[in-house]
Amino acid sequence: MISLNEIKAPVARHIEEFEKKFRDSMRTSVPLLDRITTYLVKRKGKQIRPLFVFLTAETCGGVNETTYRAASLIELLHTATLIHDDVVDDSNERRGFFSLNALWKNKVSVLVGDFLLSKGLLLSLDNNDFELLRIVSDATREMSEGELLQIEKARRLDIEEDVYFEIIRKKTASLIASCCASGAASAGADKETVRNMHRFGELTGIAFQIKDDLFDYSKSLETGKPNGIDIKEKKMTLPLIHLLSNSGWMEKRRIINIVKNHNDNPEKVAGLINQVNESGGIAYAEKRMLEYRDKALQMLRSFEPGESVKSLENLVVFTTERRS
Repeated sequence: MISLNEIKAPVARHIEEFEKKFRDSMRTSVPLLDRITTYLVKRKGKQIRPLFVFLTAETCGGVNETTYRAASLIELLHTATLIHDDVVDDSNERRGFFSLNALWKNKVSVLVGDFLLSKGLLLSLDNNDFELLRIVSDATREMSEGELLQIEKARRLDIEEDVYFEIIRKKTASLIASCCASGAASAGADKETVRNMHRFGELTGIAFQIKDDLFDYSKSLETGKPNGIDIKEKKMTLPLIHLLSNSGWMEKRRIINIVKNHNDNPEKVAGLINQVNESGGIAYAEKRMLEYRDKALQMLRSFEPGESVKSLENLVVFTTERRS
């Protein structure tokens, strides 16, 4: 599989410059806040979201100063939502490091998340980037709606396949869609091109999330056993939904009872994971993931071939073939 560094090649210098600009923009005169933002910047992940921004901008006319602000706005929003998610989930770890709430408690974490959101708003308003602000604000609204829809459905565990796709479209795909739309908009693309890039990002984001859900059923490197974390957290993902939709009434009740009342029992969770595998749930989810990936790749064929388009194609494939 092609590496992320190879995919970054057409915009590598822009990503490097962006990281410097982003680091500088996070500096503040409040010592505690400065310590926390420095900690956040050092824990950056694969930078896949800024990569989508720069590659789509390069595809749609070229990277400029507005593109750097678009990438910063996305990163500020994404980091803020991750901080708030860790508070909501009472999670002590993020990407192998202590989460903010583990180190500085919930109150400070929520305030830091609010600070990052305000930084994003001011960055857009100070530069009259109203279209970028609209794109990213839409994504923020959709992410919140998706999270609340998932919480509501987790109480009753009555998720049908169409509801699952609506949840992941809002929760995950909307952010990747906003990366692609804001990248295109920053390069001066017309409204139809921005809409097409938004749809491209949405399709890619859905495939990305299905891949994430499949990790729960693959063996972990440490234990050699599937993680089953989603089952433990009562999250109904596509492989499990497929099993439920192909089970009789009594069997469905038994499965839901395990998820609802025995999700902390390793043997019952392992048994359920085996059942999902045997029912074809994994194969079905992989098939749907590839359908969305292929639709995303098809959309790229309307753009002029070039290095950035090729990298976007490879990035779409990377999101569905990655191992973490």
